This record gives sequence, structure tokens and C-alpha cells, in this order.
Amino acid sequence: MTQSSGTILLVDDDEDVITAAKLLLKQVPYAVHSERSPAAIPEVLRSEQIDVILLDMNYTRDATSGSEGFHWLQKILEIDPLAVVILITAFGDLETAIRAIKVGAVDFVLKPWQNEKLLATISSAVQLRHSRLKASHLEASQRHLSEALDQPYHEMIGTSEAMQQVFRTIEKVAETDANILILGENGTGKELVARAIHRRSARAREVFITVDMGAIPESLFEGELFGHVKGAFTDATSDQTGKFEAAAGGTLLLDEIGNLSLAMQTKLLRVLEMRQLTRVGSNKPIPLDIRLICATNRQVHEGIRNNTIRQDFLYRINTVEIHVPPLRERGEDISLLADFFIERYSRKYNKPERRLEPETYRSLGEYHWPGNVRELKHAVERAVILHEASSYCPTDFALANPDPQSEQDMPGDLHLAVAEKALLRKALKLHQGNISKAAEALGITRTSLYRRMEKHGL
Repeated sequence: MTQSSGTILLVDDDEDVITAAKLLLKQVPYAVHSERSPAAIPEVLRSEQIDVILLDMNYTRDATSGSEGFHWLQKILEIDPLAVVILITAFGDLETAIRAIKVGAVDFVLKPWQNEKLLATISSAVQLRHSRLKASHLEASQRHLSEALDQPYHEMIGTSEAMQQVFRTIEKVAETDANILILGENGTGKELVARAIHRRSARAREVFITVDMGAIPESLFEGELFGHVKGAFTDATSDQTGKFEAAAGGTLLLDEIGNLSLAMQTKLLRVLEMRQLTRVGSNKPIPLDIRLICATNRQVHEGIRNNTIRQDFLYRINTVEIHVPPLRERGEDISLLADFFIERYSRKYNKPERRLEPETYRSLGEYHWPGNVRELKHAVERAVILHEASSYCPTDFALANPDPQSEQDMPGDLHLAVAEKALLRKALKLHQGNISKAAEALGITRTSLYRRMEKHGL
């Protein structure tokens, strides 16, 4: 049996027993802490991380009844309900052993013990302790997760009418299986909306899978989404489950859906209409059972007019549209979000929760927030990490020009492509070519920034 390291507390008033046990336990990777009196147990448990307690049953009161052992067993379990206790005695019988197990001991050992048997008993006890701690940690994590999931909308905090409309729409559509299209600028929280819909749906206990459509090359599109069989192409050395199959029974979010080419839209439309898919290299159809949610920051209805989006494809994915407002259009929510993120990151980084000065709230409210809630979240996190004073002032949030639409910031040509290229240049210059920082400032992903740079030849 593989030994697990651990710390053993041996409590016995017989010095010879303590010496014998220590010599035996030198053979295995256990640290041994010994005490002659059980009265020391509470202090040891408060100051040491003990995995297993070897507890003698008889001390000063009498030599045979074991009453002191049962008394201290109960005390130990009151201090640490997950404690693993092995009772040891020279005066034991079956009735006493059964009582010990019922009270909460994990085993009962008679003196003189058999060395191999005692080592095996302790090894099992250490593993039991580790399992109990792991289960307790998992239970606590699940409890915290459940508490978080029970919050109405997680980070989607807002009292503005624009956000209240989003909340009302979520409540109406969540219980249906209708296809949803979420529209909004980068950083507004489109994925949060999708997750909120999933949590309120009949599929809430099933998987939620997100696919960044902008990060999938067209050549890999079918394999990534629909899967492939072994031998379908040169590198297909085994069967591959696609995202649609992996999301069976649950919800699939296709993010940045506006980046799909017409050819990719056609392939996806066929699967959605037939409600079945076929892996690349196979002829066997697989039934499709998913809740589809799509999201994009693009003006999809304009895409129909300029022939970048198929009309039938758009109608298929947007049974219901949800428009997530930019942060500048819900100014009354900015202070609520700032307070929320300050509390979160103060707790995460073990920092004192400092207040915001009134002028700081005003400054945050006046800022344009081109990166929306994501930008606010990053600004608050940075301020919490770096700030040392008793309160936050406007300069702690390193906000740029509060009026980014001023004439000097805008290119003379207002064509969207020209404006986008100018903005990309500015972000890259400001951050000295650092892609991660430039993407963060723009409120987009690194992948999206690379794609836009390639598009504009930057």
C-alpha cells in the first residue's frame, strides 16, 4: 500500500508506549507529535494540523473502564468533526470496540499491537483524513458556487431601465428553447446574458459551452463544430467530438457569430435546419439537441444589406434578439458596478475595502467607457492592487480622455473601416506594440485584435 505523508498525534500516559510507537513510525513518512496527558489535546488541535490521533482510553481516573477515552473522543470531535481517531487500550472487548465506532472512532487497537497491522491501520486512517478534507473542501466550494448561482444575475448589476429590460427579456425567453441572438459592444456582458439564460432554462443541469467563432479558421470550421472521424484527413488520427455534439442536452454559445463567412453560414444553417449533423468523413447523421445562443458586436442587419450575412441564416439564429446596452447608456449603474468590483477584488487580493471619493464617482460617471463593463472591471482591479491610501481618487483609475470622441481623436474620413484602422494604430502606439495591453484597452480579445490587424495590414 502506498503511504501518504501525515502528522500523527499520540496521546498515552505510558512513556514506553510512546517510545515504541515513535520507533515504529520512523519507518514511514509520518511526523509524530506525542502528549502524556489528554488535557493537551485542545491546544494541539488549535495549533497543529493533525491527520490522525492515536488516543489511549485509560488515564488517571481508572485503568480499565475507558471512560476517559470516550470523553476525550467526544471532545476531539467537537473541536474537529472531521478528526480521525484510533482508540488504543490494553483492556478491550467487542462491546467496547463497537461503542467506540458508534461514538466516532475509525478503529480500535489493542495493546500490545502487531506492528504491521498498526501501520496499515494508520495508513488507511491518514488516507481517510485526506479524503474527508477533500470532500469538505469540495462541499464548501459547491456551496459557495450555489450561493453565487443563486444571485439573480451575477455581475449583471443594474437599476437602469436599459438593464431592467434585458432582465425582463431573459426571464421571458429562458424557459423556452428559442434561438437567441445577443447584440452588444465588446465588454458589455453578452456571455453573462447567455449564461443567465442557460441557468434559468430546463437545460440548466447540462453543459454550457462557448465557442469563439472568430478564432476558428475556415479550414477547421466543420471539424471544430461538427467533429470528424479517424482518417477523415491527414492529421485525423482518432475520432473527434465537435462542439455541437459536446453540448448535447445543454446550451451552445457561438460568440462573434458576425465573423462567419457566407460559406460557413451556409454549412451552419444546414445543420440548424435539419437539426442533425454529420462528422467530417462520416455519413452517419447525429441528432442535434442543443439550445443555441449566438452573440456578436456587429450590426448584423446591415450585414444583410452589404451581403456579408445571409438573411435566412440571421432569421434562423435570432428568434429573439437581446440588445445589451453599452455602459455609457446606463450611467446610473456605473457606481453600483464600481462598488461591486471593489468589494470583489479587495477580497480576492486581501486588501482593505476602501471607499470612493464623491469626485471619483463623478469621474467614473463622466468617462465614456469604450471598453464597457470589462474596462471598468479591469480599471477597478488595477486600482485595488496598486492603491495604498484610505480612499480612491479619480487618478487611481488611470482613465483616458473622458471624451474619446473629440475631434482630434477622430480621423477626417468617418468611414467605419478607416476609423477602425486609426483606432487600432492609436492603441498599438499607445501601448508600444504590446498586443495584450492594446486588446485590453480596445475591449477585445487578442485573437480579435490580430484578425483586425491582418484585415487592415497593420
